Amino acid sequence: YDGKCVFCRIARREEPGTALLPCEYEDLVCFRDIRPGAPHHYLVVPVEHMGNCKTLKTEHIPVVKRMMEVGKAVLQRNNFSDLNDVRMGFHWPPFCSISHLHLHVLAPASQLGFLSRLIYRINSYWFIT
Repeated sequence: YDGKCVFCRIARREEPGTALLPCEYEDLVCFRDIRPGAPHHYLVVPVEHMGNCKTLKTEHIPVVKRMMEVGKAVLQRNNFSDLNDVRMGFHWPPFCSISHLHLHVLAPASQLGFLSRLIYRINSYWFIT
């Protein structure tokens, strides 16, 4: 836990302004992005402080898979069912504003605005899917 990390505080429910969405795993939390790039834009975050995506190792594959599962579930609970029109990924350092692992879940990807299409560009130098 890092008290200076906003995602650590959100995960521990210490940020009353951020509503957590239902999540099927106790080690993950999900909430809306404060600057949405699409009509549906959620962040899936491990409760335990983890570094950015560059620190991921093979043993983290199950966590990332669960993060993606949570992302799909929150979309479906919010009446978005076209999972072919979804973009999920991580910002690659130094392009991540918060160095606590967080998966961006955006939908519909077909409705991303001009700037969002750049910021969340598939497998770009700054965003990996």
